[in-house]
Amino acid sequence: MSEMNNSTNGSNAASRPLRHEGYRRALQVMHDCLRKDGFLATPTEQDNYRRIWGRDSSIIGVASLLTDDQELIDGCRRSLETLARYQGPHGEIPSNVDPVTERISYGGTAGRVDANLWFIIACGSYWRKTEDDAFLDRILQPLERTRHLLGAWEFNTRGLLYVPPTGDWADEYLQSGYVLYDQLLYLQAQRECCRLHQHVHASADHDLCDRVTRLMHLIRANYWFTDEGTPDDVYHEVLYTKGQQAAPERGGKYWMPFFSPFGYGFRFDGMANALVSLLDVADQEQADCVDEYIGDRIVQEDVMLLPAFDPVITPKDEKWDDLQITFSHTFKNSPYEYHNGGLWPLVTAFYAASLAQRGKPQLARRYADGIHAANRSETDGGHWSFPEFLHGKQHVAGGTHPMGWSAAAAVIAEAALDGKNVFAID
Repeated sequence: MSEMNNSTNGSNAASRPLRHEGYRRALQVMHDCLRKDGFLATPTEQDNYRRIWGRDSSIIGVASLLTDDQELIDGCRRSLETLARYQGPHGEIPSNVDPVTERISYGGTAGRVDANLWFIIACGSYWRKTEDDAFLDRILQPLERTRHLLGAWEFNTRGLLYVPPTGDWADEYLQSGYVLYDQLLYLQAQRECCRLHQHVHASADHDLCDRVTRLMHLIRANYWFTDEGTPDDVYHEVLYTKGQQAAPERGGKYWMPFFSPFGYGFRFDGMANALVSLLDVADQEQADCVDEYIGDRIVQEDVMLLPAFDPVITPKDEKWDDLQITFSHTFKNSPYEYHNGGLWPLVTAFYAASLAQRGKPQLARRYADGIHAANRSETDGGHWSFPEFLHGKQHVAGGTHPMGWSAAAAVIAEAALDGKNVFAID
């Protein structure tokens, strides 16, 4: 963090020790997660988190590439090679794998679409960081198989991935269909494939470049409600029009989380609304509108963290019965917990990075400090627990701890404040 002080001008100097300790401890947690086969989701004996994960390990890997710690950077490579080694017969990247017992999961009741997307993104990010062509030679075939599988998951070949219920990181929450979060990762994954093709073949894959451009237009047209008529690239005109009519007060404030053959979802998706600006999909006016909505309606001034989703689903909500039966082992989504209004350092990290990238370092710093404060939360009598999330009302640590990607959140936020482009968007 040699440049960190340059990004904190005008901020409270008293909080600087928290930042430095938070960053140091975050790196230590990432080291604690590292094994010979790559990054575990957590170093503790908790559920099945002590495995190499398509999603978690790739995100920790992306964070490692924002450091100059060679051991962590090597850990990113080892994670990706492990995931590729246990790739499924159709190109599936494991949701998680235990290389010791060789127990492999490609998902629960449904596969995990975003495990495949994060894998491609991390592979591209690792190569850009290291220019390791030997790694690239080994990983090209697994990458191509995964890309082919993702194309099949468009189903109707119209450019958007169809995500089943429980099919991504919100694996016990109520959203499915054409989920914005997954489309954004799909966009970035295809960008990475374009870069790798250009390097390997010294020429552009024009078809893939066209797909990237097409997907960008589809995202902009279908997830942002406007009062300027129906966009040219609308996926389904009737669905779009009905969505506008059903929630006119949400138009022009934030990006819609998903739509399906049954209509649109309307809850605020923190991860998607963070990534849509970070990945340079939103224009400045849209990004400013989202910032205003978050500041006015979402964030709590005393805890600068974003929820996974808002508003919270309560027992009085019509969606409550469906939510209660959407879980794998035990119900986690009580009000203000887990995805149902829990406050997440990881989600906040991508938003802080977006703010820093868009020239709002003072606001980004407040969110980065919120991440450090959350990671310092007390659990089992000790501080610096790096929890999965904080309770949305009580602000106490919840979920598994310490989580590798909560540590990664601190690294991502600080790197962005140091001027690093997290996903190397041109």
